[in-house]
Amino acid sequence: MTEKTAGDEVYIKLQKFLDGMATGFTATESDADIELLKWMFKPEEAEVEIHMRAVPEPADVIAKRCGKPEAEVEEILESMVKRGLVFPYPMKKQKLYMAMNFVPGIVENMPKRMDKESAQLAERYLEDSGFLQTATDQKQMRVVPVGAAVDTTSAVATYDRIRDMVKEQELISVTPCPCREKKGFLGEPCDRPIDNELAFGTAARYRIDNDFGREIGVEEALKIIDEAEESALVITPLNTQEAFAMCLCCGCCCDFLRGLKTFDRPADHVQSSFQARIDPDLCTACGICLERCQMDAIIENEVMEIDLARCIGCGLCLSTCPEEAVSMTPKLGVQEPPLTILSLLAGIAAKRGLPSGNMERFVRKTSMASNARTWEVLYRLRLAKPIINRLAKKGYV
Repeated sequence: MTEKTAGDEVYIKLQKFLDGMATGFTATESDADIELLKWMFKPEEAEVEIHMRAVPEPADVIAKRCGKPEAEVEEILESMVKRGLVFPYPMKKQKLYMAMNFVPGIVENMPKRMDKESAQLAERYLEDSGFLQTATDQKQMRVVPVGAAVDTTSAVATYDRIRDMVKEQELISVTPCPCREKKGFLGEPCDRPIDNELAFGTAARYRIDNDFGREIGVEEALKIIDEAEESALVITPLNTQEAFAMCLCCGCCCDFLRGLKTFDRPADHVQSSFQARIDPDLCTACGICLERCQMDAIIENEVMEIDLARCIGCGLCLSTCPEEAVSMTPKLGVQEPPLTILSLLAGIAAKRGLPSGNMERFVRKTSMASNARTWEVLYRLRLAKPIINRLAKKGYV
């Protein structure tokens, strides 16, 4: 552990603040957490961040808690929005700002700023904090079968039919995959596509407006998913039934799959609805599935076999099997994903024993878009501040 300095104090407070958010930000004995925060946040940004809440508030309210002039805080907040640290809520008469989780949230906005030094800081934090295992156990992401696997399976829930969900979206953005970007800076580049992290609706608007990503149409989004399937990338949307964000993951770079692979039985730690089966009478042991599997779940014998303890149900083995020897079977006892990102985060907070987990019953069906509309009405009626103050006293926000 390095010796703390006076300048570290605000970052120590920031670590505790972010760790109090739903998904957390674990402290490390090596101070990798503090070093990463120093790269992500300027000192003045850290000072403002620790006075924010996980609900939207205007600059004047945040400034009052900071003890700083409103104009100064508003300028800092706007800079933080542009740097991917704060989520904005543009209203008709004023702009609101909300603190974000480390992940999902801040991390996905970092590729634009990333360089070799920051990539090394991020990787060191992941290793020293146990983040890969923690995020996996929180089930922030889920796995859905690729299109070819869905087409051969009748019992597929609406939320697992990704192509159908994408077709319904009015606003879509694409950004570089932060995991493959990071590995590239670390000298471990991946030859798979990198510009393929998708966001929808409110999340897409934020990324487009702040130049983290670009707007694309449904046709291009579907093409990106097709290319991902061809490149043996696992489709991993946020673990919600609503379309919010989606990663297309490889086992060599992506933190989600890397975390899963650290477990002896990844299948027990993943939110997925299916597992693969190989018909030994049809399999010719060609080895295509062995090459495409991202989880080392294929056992090579006289014929290929599925290690069900490692299979996460992505369907990559099915989509290119020349003998059609692979099928997808539903997993038993699988719970449905949370409806929205707000219910997902509240559920994670509840499991961590945080007071904000008590919000789960209130936000279970609340999307980010409807949440924004609700807060706009509450601010117009001058009810927002007393409600937030009451929630804050209980530690809910």
